[in-house]
Amino acid sequence: MRVLGHVPLFAGLSTSELEAIDARMVSLAWPAGGQVFTAGAPADHLYVLASGRVKVSQPTDGGREIVVDLLTPGDLFGTLTTLGDPTYPETAEALTTTCALRIDPTAFRAVLTEHPTVALRVLDDVAARLARARSDLGRHSTDTVAQRVAATLLRLADKLGQERADDGGTLLQIPLSRADLAGMTGSTPESVSRVMSRFRKNQVIDSGRRWTAVLDRDRLAEVAAGSSER
Repeated sequence: MRVLGHVPLFAGLSTSELEAIDARMVSLAWPAGGQVFTAGAPADHLYVLASGRVKVSQPTDGGREIVVDLLTPGDLFGTLTTLGDPTYPETAEALTTTCALRIDPTAFRAVLTEHPTVALRVLDDVAARLARARSDLGRHSTDTVAQRVAATLLRLADKLGQERADDGGTLLQIPLSRADLAGMTGSTPESVSRVMSRFRKNQVIDSGRRWTAVLDRDRLAEVAAGSSER
C-alpha cells in the first residue's frame, strides 16, 4: 500500500481504491543480477518497484547494451500487449536485492476501466516516453560526449541522489559502470572513461567501485549546456 501510494499513476486514489489494486498484484523478489524480464519475451505483466534498484536496457544488433533507465521504488515498468507491445522491448535487471509488485493484463485492464484518471495518466506516460526518446536521440546526434555524460549524471542525481553530509555532494549509491553510462549516452566505454577521468581530476565528481558522487553540480550543468568542456 505504501508503494502504490507513491506511484504517480495512482495519485489521488482513496485507500479503498488502492486496496483493490493491491489485491490484484503479486509480490516477487530477485537477487542482484536477477532478470525481472528479458527483451523479446511476451509482454504479459506490468511491475511496480517496491524496493531496490533496477536497470532497464535494450540490446542492439551489434550486441551492445543501451541502458534506457535506472528505476527507483515507486516506478512503474514493463509493458503489456494491451499497450501495443506484444513483447518486452527491454530487459530489466536487478542491480541490488529487489522486490516488485506484478499485475497481469486482465487485472490491469480492470483497473483502467474502473479508474479513467489512471487510463489518462497511462496515455500521458506513453506520450512522455516517446518525447523523451526523441529528445535523447537529438542530444546523441548533436551534443559532445562530455555534454551527454554531464546531462545524464545530473538526471541520475535528481532521481537517485542522496546528499553527502561531509562535502555537500550528491551520492549515487548504485553500481554504475562505464559501459552503463556509455549505453545511456550513446557513446563508448572508452570515451566515457576519458570524460569521467577529466571530471574526477577537476573535482566535478568522485567515484568508487559501486558509487558515484556529484561534487560540483554547477560545473556539471555548465558542461551539459555546452558552455564548458573542462
